[in-house]
Amino acid sequence: MRRNPEEKRNRYLNKTEIAALSRALNHHCEPMSANAIKLLMLTGARRGEVLDATWEMFDLDNGVWTKPSAHTKQRRLHRVPLNSPALRLLRDMKERATQKAKERRVPINPFLFSGLDGKPLTDIKRSWLSICQKAGLAEKVEKCGRNAKPVKTKDGTPIMTWRATVRIHDLRHSFASILVSAGASLPLIGQMLGHTQPVTTARYAHLFDDPLRRAAETVGEFILPESQLKTLMPHTADAGS
Repeated sequence: MRRNPEEKRNRYLNKTEIAALSRALNHHCEPMSANAIKLLMLTGARRGEVLDATWEMFDLDNGVWTKPSAHTKQRRLHRVPLNSPALRLLRDMKERATQKAKERRVPINPFLFSGLDGKPLTDIKRSWLSICQKAGLAEKVEKCGRNAKPVKTKDGTPIMTWRATVRIHDLRHSFASILVSAGASLPLIGQMLGHTQPVTTARYAHLFDDPLRRAAETVGEFILPESQLKTLMPHTADAGS
């Protein structure tokens, strides 16, 4: 059976959307889910890598996250540096977790993000939708049943529901797009994201247009500033003669 082709999504959050998402995260009622999403934004890691992360994977003194092969999609050990905001977030989380364990006189939970049963969180979809609503990254759509048909009331009115316009995985794409815009090479981005195949990282190649265009404009402005360019343009009267 031939499968329908699946188009690759290339959704990236812009600076305004990232700022709105950050504000919504800071005011979210569930700090654990909010912190998980913050770590996703700051590291570009996959959702499973963050939710299954344990404290022993992190060297907070040297700012390094070492992901064991069993926790990565490519089944290889992946060692990545952590930026300053991610380190501040993790140190604050570790301090709070340690204090909480002391108060309860129990060992600290090995998982960064755990539920009431002590096991790692498996899903944050509900929190994600709530945060996207507050950040203006959600829209109202018709609710569909399991048969993919719209669900309606007895009088035939469609039932509306909220849907996020951004996926959690799009945070990973946004992480890569920020690196591209800063001039990072594709091999470096692939290393940061844990890609084993260059073709996987190549999807971000088109984003190089922006930094290349800025570089081209720099050369153009140096050689022929806009002020000089105007003097070389023919006047309207001259153009018709």
